Amino acid sequence: MGKYNLAYALIIGTGKSGIAAGGLIIEKGYAVTLYDDNTELDRDECAKKVLAKAEEIRAAENSMPAGTDDKEPALQRPIGEKSCRVLTGIDALEKELAEDCHYSVCVLSPGVPTDGAVAEMVRNAGVPVIGEIELAFLFEKGKVLAITGTNGKTTTTTLLGEIMQRHQNDVLVVGNIGTPYTEEVVKSRETSVTVAEISSFQLETTDTFHPIVSAILNLTPDHLNRHHTMENYVRAKQDITKAQTKDNTCVLNAEDPYTDSFLELCPASVVLFSSGKEIADGFWEKDGDIYRMRQGQKELLIRMKETHLLGKHNAENIMAAIAMADAAGVPMETILAAVKDFHAVEHRIEYVRETEGVQYFNDSKGTNPDAAIKAITAMERPTWLIGGGYDKDSTYDEWIESFGGKVRGLVLLGQTAEKIAECAKKHGFTDLYMVDSLEDAVALCHEKASEGEAVLLSPACASWGMFKNFEERGRIFKELVNKL
Repeated sequence: MGKYNLAYALIIGTGKSGIAAGGLIIEKGYAVTLYDDNTELDRDECAKKVLAKAEEIRAAENSMPAGTDDKEPALQRPIGEKSCRVLTGIDALEKELAEDCHYSVCVLSPGVPTDGAVAEMVRNAGVPVIGEIELAFLFEKGKVLAITGTNGKTTTTTLLGEIMQRHQNDVLVVGNIGTPYTEEVVKSRETSVTVAEISSFQLETTDTFHPIVSAILNLTPDHLNRHHTMENYVRAKQDITKAQTKDNTCVLNAEDPYTDSFLELCPASVVLFSSGKEIADGFWEKDGDIYRMRQGQKELLIRMKETHLLGKHNAENIMAAIAMADAAGVPMETILAAVKDFHAVEHRIEYVRETEGVQYFNDSKGTNPDAAIKAITAMERPTWLIGGGYDKDSTYDEWIESFGGKVRGLVLLGQTAEKIAECAKKHGFTDLYMVDSLEDAVALCHEKASEGEAVLLSPACASWGMFKNFEERGRIFKELVNKL
């Protein structure tokens, strides 16, 4: 386990990541305390979830084939109720840290700010702070391919996962994509590959996390309410390369304004891709065709019309996945076959249905203006756009400017509705409709959209406040559309 002692761990956060982290540590034979600010939390129920997760992780480890590298025989370490306790309320945590700080390490869930009161309190008590990604990597036996960026992470991660699965059997797909790394890492082995989607929140608490191939897809303002400045946000994303060396690869977007400044600083060997210019040694897209240039030789790899994906942004996602798989040693024939078979991921410009000549698209994963711009750009019809949601301190000028006569009407809901409306009016866009719910938004679009037009849910905002997450928002949208 390297530099970290897991003998008695404090886990901050009782969500999906915290439960999985606690389960892994207990399964490995150690004790944990889970902490949550919420004093109303059912502590017994939370402890049961952690112990159940430990049993689930053990079952996964025991299901590994006989003879697997480094498998621990029998796995008889006890999992008992005393392995887990739950602490609630900041006063209780402060008292415990001040009076008897016996914790050997703290695992911070990604939703907990690294500069918040709780994290500062733990650090001031002398407890090393890591994250769930770092914790899982302590037990990683195979190779890791990791992807970050503001937009396109899930599509690229899913595509790369399918490419790798076509190349070999033992592939894990984990991280911000929805499956905690700590749930899956016990399945890793010397021959396995873990494909990981990593958010800026997760990268803030990594240390030894070391992908053999990484990618930073793009960097545009997002989560500034958490990171405070764009510089902090960019630095967090670049930390995906922190433990890499020149023997490793980092795939970068040559069109991103932050790439040039990072080229000389990046500790890994860089491979570039571009949707705007020819790359001397790398990958680029022109007029829907994707090329590779290697040792002066130009090769047409694939045409976008051979794929099931729309838009220039998806050409960039495809190039990133191709470059990563290529760096990992996958034959190009295998890579391109997987790309041709790949379909768009759920909630990312996902075609829902056509009714009365109107096509409906679910882009609930468009949780920031840049992602929403990409969705609008990909639309091939006059479009009724549903937007608005939780305010992440984003600005919407470039989003409104991207409408370019394509948006027939903007239907707004949520916390940011008025803010977006004011921005739209400032740019001369006045076809605005304010609604109270997603159900009202879909009904209004159904009433107003004409044959040959499209309806697009691409909110440019997070879902919090009205929905649990963007997945729930997207599923509800699809249910409403399918009832029309």
